[in-house]
Amino acid sequence: MLKVVTTDEALNIIGEKFNITKSAETVSLTQSLGRVLYEDAVSGENIPGFDRSTVDGFAVKASDTYGSSETSPGQLEIIGEILMGEKSEFEITDGQCVRISTGGMLPKGADSALMVEHSDSSLEPYCLCMKTVSPYENVTRKGDDVRAGDVLFRKGTVITSREIGVLASVGISKIQVSEKVRVGIISTGDEIVPIESESVFGKIRDVNSHILSALMRELGCEAKEYGIIPDNYESICKSIKKACDENDIVLISGGSSAGARDMTAAAIEKYGEVYLHGIAMKPGKPTIVGNIDGKAIFGLPGHPAAAYFVALRLVRPLIDSALCRKDSSRTLQGNLVQNISSNHGREEIVCVRLCGEGVEPVFGKSGIVSMLSQCDGYIIIPRNQEGLRAGDQVTIYLFER
Repeated sequence: MLKVVTTDEALNIIGEKFNITKSAETVSLTQSLGRVLYEDAVSGENIPGFDRSTVDGFAVKASDTYGSSETSPGQLEIIGEILMGEKSEFEITDGQCVRISTGGMLPKGADSALMVEHSDSSLEPYCLCMKTVSPYENVTRKGDDVRAGDVLFRKGTVITSREIGVLASVGISKIQVSEKVRVGIISTGDEIVPIESESVFGKIRDVNSHILSALMRELGCEAKEYGIIPDNYESICKSIKKACDENDIVLISGGSSAGARDMTAAAIEKYGEVYLHGIAMKPGKPTIVGNIDGKAIFGLPGHPAAAYFVALRLVRPLIDSALCRKDSSRTLQGNLVQNISSNHGREEIVCVRLCGEGVEPVFGKSGIVSMLSQCDGYIIIPRNQEGLRAGDQVTIYLFER
């Protein structure tokens, strides 16, 4: 019999027993996508580095345009032109202006830009100003976007294409990120065969190695597969020891129940300690959490969907903590479109999809992995509830896309 604990108790045990820390690794900006910042990213310069025009037209002193209109235009002397990318060598005084392109550097003495649509330069070297502009109108000021010394992103930020754009704008070509968490993945069971094997009665293709390895990579880890291990105690022990020597976390799928052929717990105890065996969670009850030489060992159910959800609920928070990353779950709120019943006393995970009316549960028998691809995410029914009603607001944990 399994002595079950609640999911919250399991998460507390994991948080208390494991302290995985990763060192810094310097990578180029082009290699940083999906990595996690090891330290705050700080700007060393102002962006933009100078006052610049946001329109094509004329750099002016705003005070020279006051009172100007289409019926009573002001007159300014054109003393030159500034092109995009050129350093301004001009200094304008009262009654003067300079032609300027979008992005052009505002000359000394100018504080605004007059749009070409609001001007008439047919009387060159004079420009008729047909609109009043305010100080710094149509101008992006030095440091408006980023100031030198600004913290661009905090430690623990996951770098996406958006962060890369900002880092590139301030000239950061190399950055320190956390080393990847190393995760070893083992599948066990005499009935498990490689995915390229022909369909054989009584045999099951090794889904777990592939789905768990892919999930770990989605979470920013380095995943290493150790193949399929038969239900043999010595073989399982040998594989677990090797995986522990080479990784921070080890995931073992299959062999986590309490049957005669379920040897994962015993194998962990040979080298270390089992902290829990059994969680009040559906799917995922026969889950094991243990420790071998400070390495976190998770014995996961053999059903792919159950193994997947246990990894999301228990392993992902440990990975986030190791990388000093805030909760990497993506969530949104929605309202159920139908009732969902649940067994009181254990947390239940229900797959859902988003529909026009709200959130629709997707039901399937335990172990049906194709159901995962038909859903947008999942909801959690707390263990002290006997279900949810249509109209209830729920938190949807979104799958990666």
